[in-house]
Amino acid sequence: MHITNKSIVITGGTSGIGYQMVRQLYNENSLIVISRSSEKLEALKNELPNIAIFQADLSNISELETLVDDIIKKHNSIDILVNNVAVQYTPYLTDDDFDYASISTEINLNFTSICSLCYLFLPALIKDSRSAIININSGLGLAPKTSSAVYCATKAGLNSFSKSLRYQLENTNIKVYQPFLDLVDTGMTEGRGKNKMTSKQAAADILSGVNLDKFDHFIGKVKWLKLLLRATPSIAARILKKN
Repeated sequence: MHITNKSIVITGGTSGIGYQMVRQLYNENSLIVISRSSEKLEALKNELPNIAIFQADLSNISELETLVDDIIKKHNSIDILVNNVAVQYTPYLTDDDFDYASISTEINLNFTSICSLCYLFLPALIKDSRSAIININSGLGLAPKTSSAVYCATKAGLNSFSKSLRYQLENTNIKVYQPFLDLVDTGMTEGRGKNKMTSKQAAADILSGVNLDKFDHFIGKVKWLKLLLRATPSIAARILKKN
């Protein structure tokens, strides 16, 4: 699917991978960017004047119907939905500083909001021309690590949801893409890991995969994780457990 002359909704488009996707798509598409930070949205609008911006906290599920209604009223055509936004909390549930409230926030933002947005945007996406849903996933959606248990669970759930949604939509014009990312150098991963992929490269690889119709796209070291899980899953589990 060639991403040109499309009307694209991108969540979390003011920083990290989302921001880089916005920059790379800007010249040839109409972009609608959703973010929680109104300040970052205004800064992005100043940098890229032709984008449309919408402020919303996607972890607050009660806001989503109003948000989508507002977007559709102002933009008749939606061709692509990019579910990019995510949050990751690293404390163990056994840690003294574990925040109980973070469980619902993480699940709502990383999983429930994505399911909801896919459903709410369906009427706008179903049309004669080809449309797409792009659910940004992680290698941790294939195998969990020790820390970030809730995050890993949301990404595993997203993997299952994306595949089922693909089955449901296979006789429609909507294609469901799922890039599985390596560790990317963003604010979310600050201070963790080494040899991280840049957010610019991650965005480029995601878009390249969509252009080549790679519906499940294993990026960076995730390619090797996928092979290892197939050949020796116990070794893959031991490697991930150390993280």
